[in-house]
Amino acid sequence: MGFDEDLLRELIDAGVAVGASYVEVRYQNDHGISVSMRNGRLIGVGSVREEGVGVRVLINGSLGFAATNDLSRDGLMNALEKAVSRARATASLRRNAITFAEERVGRASYEVVPKSRLEDIHVEDLTSLGKEAYGELLKTVSQVKLPVCVFSAETHMQEKLIMTSEGAYVRSRIPRIYVSLNLVLLHQQRGTLQRMKEFASSGGGELLKEWKPVDVVSEEVKNLEVVLLKGVEPPKDPVDVVVGSEIIGLLVHESAGHPMEADRILGREAAQAGESYVKPEMIGKYRIGNELATVIEDPTIPGSNGFYLYDDEGVPARPRYLYKEGIINEALHNRHTASIFGVKSNAAARAMNYASEPIIRMSNTYLKPGNMSFEELIDDIGLGVFIKSYMEWNIDDIRWNQRYVGLEAYLIRNGELAEPVRNPVLEITTQGFYSNIVAVDKELKFYPGTCGKGEPSQGVPVWFGGPDVRISKIRLGVIA
Repeated sequence: MGFDEDLLRELIDAGVAVGASYVEVRYQNDHGISVSMRNGRLIGVGSVREEGVGVRVLINGSLGFAATNDLSRDGLMNALEKAVSRARATASLRRNAITFAEERVGRASYEVVPKSRLEDIHVEDLTSLGKEAYGELLKTVSQVKLPVCVFSAETHMQEKLIMTSEGAYVRSRIPRIYVSLNLVLLHQQRGTLQRMKEFASSGGGELLKEWKPVDVVSEEVKNLEVVLLKGVEPPKDPVDVVVGSEIIGLLVHESAGHPMEADRILGREAAQAGESYVKPEMIGKYRIGNELATVIEDPTIPGSNGFYLYDDEGVPARPRYLYKEGIINEALHNRHTASIFGVKSNAAARAMNYASEPIIRMSNTYLKPGNMSFEELIDDIGLGVFIKSYMEWNIDDIRWNQRYVGLEAYLIRNGELAEPVRNPVLEITTQGFYSNIVAVDKELKFYPGTCGKGEPSQGVPVWFGGPDVRISKIRLGVIA
């Protein structure tokens, strides 16, 4: 990281000298390449570099933030002046002064060391992968057409240096790779299915070999062709439903992760990303599910898409238990919301880039797995449905009512997977889901995403996941 640290120290000293009780400076450099292809043909190539410094100051109980990509001394001092001016301008308008929880901030340097450097991945490598994927998928389908296949891939190196007036000093370097395939299967009589399959982790070029994206998607397309051609309607009566880990991951991200963001609980996100059904007095007391409902949020998982060891306020990261054995347990906090709630920060402050202010974000969110196999999970089901993946979904603003339309799904007959099911719809409330968990298997799987939040909007890399989960006596809908 070739940035002059002395300039950041000088910036902190200057902020303290003009009356700031807290100064935070963050150098951040995000860079990488990307390609987009449609039906095997290149439609876009990109190269991005976002490099600059974000500055936050706390003055008279008010926070001010400014950012600049002018890394000269004058440019940085100008950003500090803007942050100070903004803090002072809004201080008199605040009903309650902003305070930060007392924390032991970190002094550390860490990085993800890839086996194969991102710098050795070129546009030609990514376009070759896209062409290979499209060619293989064309050979895979037999009775349906593949009218659209969009391939995207990108590399992303994120370098940060965070320093504060309280002594935080955190350097980090995290490489990531992302690949996605978005495709449509078409049959003249049976209609269409759409599938988006994503791969993303922290690491280097070795991930492309580990993921085997072409093989994985080809195998899935074979199964989806059968679903499209032979899928039957789900049972009309209530049955046990086994919800696949992909849907579980999305479900816990939306119905545990987002409503447990402390800023959302306090109403800050109401006009932006939505509200939360959770009220402050529920934390540690309210039962949202049974003893199998434990949702964990953990940025420290090696190789994860949402990996970090210190947040953007310099606080050491750790696993956070959002729901613990059915009880609403712990909100996601930065230092400000932690002070309001009278707790310690659990290191949830993240910024998308240098020009974005750190806000409360998720990282890697998952439902705690059990100890049984998938076979044991379905062994005593006489008639049920296994919904392995989803095609579309939605959830309301307070994260209570939710709906998932299944993609690859199968009937369960006498403890075994049977004929495919077309378009099963799971509609359930948050409490309805977590209260009706009968069993979970031991196969913890993760799926990548880019989580959006804030105004201006920020997208950060995350994982969500879990095991396969059995819920009892659910009446499924169907899309005609």
